[in-house]
Amino acid sequence: MSEIASKGQLRWSFARWALFSVPLIVLLGVASGRVSNSGYGNPWFDALVKPDIMPPGWAFGAAWTLLYVLMGLALAMVLNARRAPGRGIAIVLFVLQFLVNLSWSPIFFAAHQVGTAFWVILVMLALAIATTAAFWRIRLAAGVLMLPYLAWLCFAATLNYQFDVLNPGAATLAPTTPKAQIEF
Repeated sequence: MSEIASKGQLRWSFARWALFSVPLIVLLGVASGRVSNSGYGNPWFDALVKPDIMPPGWAFGAAWTLLYVLMGLALAMVLNARRAPGRGIAIVLFVLQFLVNLSWSPIFFAAHQVGTAFWVILVMLALAIATTAAFWRIRLAAGVLMLPYLAWLCFAATLNYQFDVLNPGAATLAPTTPKAQIEF
């Protein structure tokens, strides 16, 4: 059976995949952070000693939103590449690295396991490298779209490591909450 699609049909097929994958990736990424109470405003996190390279809080929301959009577009390109050799393994690698990605915020921000989160981010980085290589073989543009994610993961791993070094008792840190006490 011979299937020849026009350029318009191919673009529309990619658009359908992108309209599915991009919002899904962004929604799941945001949900992971929200459920974990990630970032500033989390009393435990606010009490930690911050590394000198710590960016302002708004930078994390902006960076992760952009990275999730790029990841969603890269995934859409691979999903749209029907019959491409290695497509199945590339999708499996993406799902694995993304599941590890979603687990990081609950481990760091909710469970307060800074050291464990560092090892998780290293696993995430290894899987993301494998995913990028697999995407690269299928669609060069998909591999290129994953590069900012790899760069950010390297930075995030460095930041995570510094949090671990600066806060050796982070798991047992209980931030003090102001109490209104009136003594007579």
